[in-house]
Amino acid sequence: MRRNLALAHALNNQLPGLIGRPVTGILITGTALAPAFRLPEGWDWVLLPGVAKGSAGYLPRNLTLPMGELVPLRARLLQATLAGFSPHLVVVDRHATGVHGELETALRHARTAGPVRVVLGLREVLDSPAAALAEWARVGGPRVVKDLFDAIWVYGDPAVHDPVAAGEIPFALRKLIRYTGYLAVGRPPASGTSCMPGRYCMTTVGGGSDGYALARVAVATPVPDGLGHLVVAGPQMPAEQLNDLRQRARPGVKVVAAVDDIVFHIRHAGAVVAMGGYNTVCEIMSTPVPALIVPRTQSRAEQRIRAESLAAAGYLEQHEIGTLTPEILAAWLATRFGTTVDRRRAVLDGLIRVPQLAAELLRPLAAIELAQADRDGADPVTAERASAEQFSADESDAAASVKGASRVAV
Repeated sequence: MRRNLALAHALNNQLPGLIGRPVTGILITGTALAPAFRLPEGWDWVLLPGVAKGSAGYLPRNLTLPMGELVPLRARLLQATLAGFSPHLVVVDRHATGVHGELETALRHARTAGPVRVVLGLREVLDSPAAALAEWARVGGPRVVKDLFDAIWVYGDPAVHDPVAAGEIPFALRKLIRYTGYLAVGRPPASGTSCMPGRYCMTTVGGGSDGYALARVAVATPVPDGLGHLVVAGPQMPAEQLNDLRQRARPGVKVVAAVDDIVFHIRHAGAVVAMGGYNTVCEIMSTPVPALIVPRTQSRAEQRIRAESLAAAGYLEQHEIGTLTPEILAAWLATRFGTTVDRRRAVLDGLIRVPQLAAELLRPLAAIELAQADRDGADPVTAERASAEQFSADESDAAASVKGASRVAV
């Protein structure tokens, strides 16, 4: 959700100047926390019944339903959303056909209903090659992906990690791929205020559902006198674990579930400790703050591969959670606090590159619409004015603007 929200802001801010028409869009998510985040003007949320990943695979997050009923429900909602909104551009994150194939029918209907461009957006690291290729096989392999998508945007820098060369993306899809760089610089600001007085170091564990082990080491780590230690446990950390961390915390340690502006807090910290999720790493890479990444060891190999690649490039350091102790972490903080890391060689401007790639896809659609209007014998501007006459004078400008807007679904 955070990645797609950053994309929405970038597209909304930059696309109008690139294609000469306003943008309106919807963000489709199964995350109930989504409406608390600020959307770009002209965008709205569509919330699906959520899924969560357990030890046995994906399960309903809240509904007491078997997956056999939840998947068709999500499929019908997705199909109705795309059919009703008629987007010009659809950006699908990570799962080409949804977590259980529920998106495939909606995409096929959208492609036959009118001119649309469909993009698959991928993190720069997927998983171990064997696991990643098994996932591609489950969605039908390169043939299905080529049928459904016009492009694949890889949100990373191939000089740091190339998922095609690593065997995580099938070689047959290479012609669809465009590398955007990391979605790092230009993420939308939030409050711009800090919850920490004075100088501090920071530990953040992403969403928090699997971050308890690292957070427990962090709250037990001694810090020098005069320094604070902010531990962000994540909104998805279970309440009993959050309470346990607060009880274990040493003097000077502040444990919170979330902060209003994570980038602001990272930028003003003297050093950062984090897990290796994509969004957290991008937020760190947009700053010169030294970072120690302690990657997740279960589920996917994604975080470990990302940490190893970025460490090899000299942009951060890494340590395994199994051997991390409060003493080791204290020594690292004492050595790195207040230093800086030069990350200017990394390609971090993906939020500028993505709107440019989107414009390349959308410009031909505008030509198709104009040609269709000519065939129908209607001037698009005249048609807009005629349709707007039913609205009041105060509403007509907005109505015409929306009618002429490029529609984006993410």
